[in-house]
Amino acid sequence: MQSNNKKICLVVSSLGKGGAQHAAALQSNLLDKLGYDVHIVTIFPDVFYTYSGTLFNLGLYKSAKNSSLNRVSRLFKFRSYLKTHNFDVIIDHRSRVQWYREFIISKFIYNAPTVYVIHSFEKSIMFPKQDWLSRYLYKNEMMIGVSKAITNHFKVKYNLKHIETIHNAFNFQDIQKRASEPIDETFLNTNFILFYGRLDDTSKNLKLLFEAYKKSDLAMHHFKLLILGSGSDKEILSDYVNALSLENDVVFKPQTNNPYVYVKQAKFTVLTSHYEGFPLVLPESLSLETPVISVDCKSGPNEIIQHKHNGLLVENYNVIELAEAMNSFIFDESLYQHCKLHAKQSVEKFSMENISNDWKKLIENIDENNHK
Repeated sequence: MQSNNKKICLVVSSLGKGGAQHAAALQSNLLDKLGYDVHIVTIFPDVFYTYSGTLFNLGLYKSAKNSSLNRVSRLFKFRSYLKTHNFDVIIDHRSRVQWYREFIISKFIYNAPTVYVIHSFEKSIMFPKQDWLSRYLYKNEMMIGVSKAITNHFKVKYNLKHIETIHNAFNFQDIQKRASEPIDETFLNTNFILFYGRLDDTSKNLKLLFEAYKKSDLAMHHFKLLILGSGSDKEILSDYVNALSLENDVVFKPQTNNPYVYVKQAKFTVLTSHYEGFPLVLPESLSLETPVISVDCKSGPNEIIQHKHNGLLVENYNVIELAEAMNSFIFDESLYQHCKLHAKQSVEKFSMENISNDWKKLIENIDENNHK
């Protein structure tokens, strides 16, 4: 560990389940290894991911009724915490959609140079509805897009003056270690393809995955589809699987803190989202030499997948093309082995070590006078 006396505060909705939350937890590990004094402020109480540093869990102060008075009280606790610790840099990973809250936080709560991370291409889950307000609040702030597409899109949309791309970081050594942990699971002796993530059809579009799997030849060749995850749409998705008469071929398993044992054994991983930011499941799978098939959604997959080199990239919402891609990974052994051979090396650029350099450079060069 290097030594560094700078204090950094990560602000995130929670350390519970979700891509942005996982990325923030990984960043706390990254910054801690760089020697920074890391603190994390969470808005909601859930803690699922392993993190480094000091946690200030504002969610523990949330009352059952969550009254206006209680929300104001938590804002004052937040402000007091930031003031007491006098942070050198604040890094905000939250979804910023409520205009009045974002105005208060950016203008009256944050008291240090602040970096705002944009985790999704979908505006409605990252910014207020009022575009004029986003231009006003963030035009001169330091912004980070987790994909090049996010950076380019929002730079133009909000006329952002200080925005750059830093991809999400991955602890590939830890993923490798966890993937090799022993597990008593008979399903791992089955031939299967894999989706893992949140069961939210609004973003993940799992119905497209089920339809493509139905059209493919995988089921008749005894390849199951494993859906590894939890979420509010579990029942709706189960009903959809039944309606397609796939109940014997699609297997649902709840989210686990170690999905990597399944990723390592899967034939390939599939992503069919309406939108993403920089999907963690693709580099994770590739690091375990498990090729991937993804729709070319906004954003992230086309910055990770080199078509027919480490995986397959298909047009979004195209059921037939997706089904054909699935078939090709089962029946074109030469293509599959080529992608498998190049999978691991293709994502080394996203390692914790490489992405650390980008964050260190940003933090050390933040001009306080430009931002606060």
